[in-house]
Amino acid sequence: MIFKDAQQDMNFSYFGGGAGVLVSGLIWCAAGIVALLYSNQASMLTLFFGGMFIHPLAVLLSKTLKRSGNHAPKNPLGKLALESTIILFVGLFLAFYVAKLKIEWFYPIMLMIIGVRYLAFNTLYGVKTYWVLGGVLILSGMLCILLGGNFVIGAFVGGITEIIFSLVIFMQSKGLVLKAV
Repeated sequence: MIFKDAQQDMNFSYFGGGAGVLVSGLIWCAAGIVALLYSNQASMLTLFFGGMFIHPLAVLLSKTLKRSGNHAPKNPLGKLALESTIILFVGLFLAFYVAKLKIEWFYPIMLMIIGVRYLAFNTLYGVKTYWVLGGVLILSGMLCILLGGNFVIGAFVGGITEIIFSLVIFMQSKGLVLKAV
């Protein structure tokens, strides 16, 4: 499978990754709501456990939107998707540890970690918008720390940013399909 075909397979199968970005954004917002209604600790756990459902829910959403939700078995980019998940585990460890010292930094650290992971998604899907999304999330995390943002601010910044970008990615992926036909 040539590289461009591998990207198109990933893009078509997962709607450019837009389904995952949308689900992730909704989970970030849910975590923000949990922080407002319950506690910071419950909010962090919401993001952690909710994050485990991003891929399965994104696959379900992709299938609902008439995409396969599965890339070709021989697609080498499938490995990159899995390998880039390691970034999340390292980030979660750092964010949870730092939260013991300064709880307000949990979401900013997660924003930056998720932003770094999204930088690789241009390679996965052939969608340069991921560079912008990654940069926005990284910058947002930095600003939350530098400006001393409240704990919950980062959750809603992440959620709203991802929801907006998911709509852009959906439109771009739909446009790629139309060009291919």
